[in-house]
Amino acid sequence: MSDHIVKSYDRDLEALGRRIAEMGGVAEKMLAEAMDALSAFDIDLAHRVVSSDPRLDALQREIEENAILTIARRQPLAVDLRECIAAIRISGDIERVGDLAKNIAKRTLKIASEARVPRAIVGLKSMHEIAAMQLKDALDAYALRDTERARAVWENDTDLDALEDSVFRDLLTFMMEDPRNISFCTHLLFCSKNLERIGDHTTNISETVVYLVTGEAMPVERPKSRAPDFGVKDEAAQ
Repeated sequence: MSDHIVKSYDRDLEALGRRIAEMGGVAEKMLAEAMDALSAFDIDLAHRVVSSDPRLDALQREIEENAILTIARRQPLAVDLRECIAAIRISGDIERVGDLAKNIAKRTLKIASEARVPRAIVGLKSMHEIAAMQLKDALDAYALRDTERARAVWENDTDLDALEDSVFRDLLTFMMEDPRNISFCTHLLFCSKNLERIGDHTTNISETVVYLVTGEAMPVERPKSRAPDFGVKDEAAQ
């Protein structure tokens, strides 16, 4: 390829990287604000999170379209092809993180008027701290092409799984103490599942980073240290 074509191709890949970074920033902000809204039962902030989601969706579509166009025009091989594939995969995972943050905000809108057991939020705050750090580390691993950091995210997912089990038990206790807490705590159960699913998506990102850098897939079986699922399923993106 001529020097001009190579430089143009490099610019295409750099543009994909910048858009991924922009998506990551939007998703991190949505997650932080969703949990702030839940902690304070802040309806205005919850609405702001929900209204941020279309921007994330638009960025994801733009990345996917540009990556496909780059593949069609440049017909890349090896690591260059993996760059395009990774951009498509990671943008999809970041978009889902935004959907899950939006779901937490929507739950806040439903329970803000109740606020029956504020101490029930404590465990969710701990889950958020882990999920937010996992997301940051996964995005940093992509930006730096750091496989060691990516593998650490993959291995640390068990911490979030174990904490979700603990939150489930706490919320179940609150429901048993007073049946009037059942509706409120059920919404929080869905929030905890959303946070656990965000952890899964950060693990997906870390797997993609390892694939991007090395060309090798991570083990199919992820590390797990949790009891069987208690029946609280992930919400479909709205």
